[in-house]
Amino acid sequence: MANIETIRATAQTKAAAKKKKWLSFSVWFILPSFILYTLFVIYPTLNSFHLSFTSWDGVSTDIRYIGLDNFKEMLHSTRVYNALKNTLILSVSLVVLENIVALALAMLVDQVRWFKNLFRSIFYFPVLLSGIVMGFVWAIIFNYNFGVISQLLDRIGLGDLKIDWLGNPDYALIAIIITTVWKGSGYYMIIYLAGLQGIPPELHEAASIDGAGRWQQFRHITFPLLAGAMTVSIMLSMIGALKIFDQIAVMTDGGPGFATETLTYIVYKVGFGELRQGYGTALSLVLFVLILIVSLIQVKLLRKREVQM
Repeated sequence: MANIETIRATAQTKAAAKKKKWLSFSVWFILPSFILYTLFVIYPTLNSFHLSFTSWDGVSTDIRYIGLDNFKEMLHSTRVYNALKNTLILSVSLVVLENIVALALAMLVDQVRWFKNLFRSIFYFPVLLSGIVMGFVWAIIFNYNFGVISQLLDRIGLGDLKIDWLGNPDYALIAIIITTVWKGSGYYMIIYLAGLQGIPPELHEAASIDGAGRWQQFRHITFPLLAGAMTVSIMLSMIGALKIFDQIAVMTDGGPGFATETLTYIVYKVGFGELRQGYGTALSLVLFVLILIVSLIQVKLLRKREVQM
């Protein structure tokens, strides 16, 4: 018995030493990435909390602490409330429209028998364009004087129906929504397409035999079984909408006036345009908290919906 215990203890000691040696090697592999992540993510994030309580202009070395003044100014700023309203409008509109268009495109491509990969590529192509390039293209399309839409209306004799999409506060936000839906829908289409291809075809065949039409099959088979794909797509589209920047920067610069200014864009304008880094950092923290709260609520509700379905 003593020999067995000795052998067991020796084996455990060797295993512990081997594990310790392996962990030491693992640390050296992880260390470079951890250092970079700390320098470019963790440190700037922690430093943001520090700067949000200052009046730093982003240039000088003089950093003056002002306590909660930045946050108090936010609570009384109509510009911030307008940016919050625009952010919410964009978020709700993009989540609904991007997912509807993406689901429609996915179902269309899934039914195509010939050139399926070609159609996938065509619908996915806008996703590959950078936000800056896409913004310039659509800014030209929406231009009141020489844009494609205006030129087309002039040619067919309906010039009176021309709209100054980017110069009219009532239509500028709509133009941003149209542009973003065109660019982003192809990405979510791929997610829905993967979900559709994971649905067993036997279910639709059985439903057809039982006399179920296309709408009934979609409502009782396709839609419930796409709950997982829908959760991912809605979350990603919501986070993307809350962080939208490129299209606004290129197409409207937050204008006309403040008609298309969002929380993300006001952080940029205040921090770099008006040299108020302290106030801009405080706004970015509010945006971070907003995204976190919305994401948590979304995950909880959508996961609950998945379980119910």
